[in-house]
Amino acid sequence: MSQPFILHGAIRSSAAWRVRIVLHLKGLAFEERFLDLNRGEHQRMEYRKVNPQMLVPALVAPDGTLVTQSMAIMEYLDETAPGPRVLPADAAGRARVRSLSQMVACDIHPINNLRVRNHVLDLMAHDSGAQSAWMDKWLSAGLDALEARLAEDRETGAFCHGKSPTMADACLVPQLNNARATNRELSDWPNILRIAASCEKLAAFAETSPAKLQGRESGR
Repeated sequence: MSQPFILHGAIRSSAAWRVRIVLHLKGLAFEERFLDLNRGEHQRMEYRKVNPQMLVPALVAPDGTLVTQSMAIMEYLDETAPGPRVLPADAAGRARVRSLSQMVACDIHPINNLRVRNHVLDLMAHDSGAQSAWMDKWLSAGLDALEARLAEDRETGAFCHGKSPTMADACLVPQLNNARATNRELSDWPNILRIAASCEKLAAFAETSPAKLQGRESGR
């Protein structure tokens, strides 16, 4: 029996959730080792030896290959593992899915993640609304652009690209979940909401959500 993949992640990390989704879509066996980011478990020496960047996720393949950064991990899995593809077969389709994915993973998520939010709070400690305003500005700008792209492209279907979920959907749903967690009004993005609803009917999205995994961080 082959060894499972090992995913070093965190329950509330949207980047780790992306990878969980793809692992489930492909039906791959994996063990997730949860780190509690609020407790700083990702900064401990034990994890630094896995990923010197001290970020999640990090994936260890059954053959020992280590891959970090969620986008690289998802593409690695698509290139090396069986199961449904999360990138289209054609070059134009792959470019479109990568573009949609990066609109979330590169332009929304990094400037709204925990370490950036905490830094904004440190810089603007005198302004109790600064962190919320920062998050809302960049979330709205990113989702406005993504909504426009999805609404205008004929390649958009039940999912971000066509009739089956791709890497773009794996990026979108966790980010939208983050927005919901702050009680953000989402009605400005009907195509995003429609696509998320299609995704959330699938076990790969529903069963990997933070709500399903609460209380499983290390030490709990």
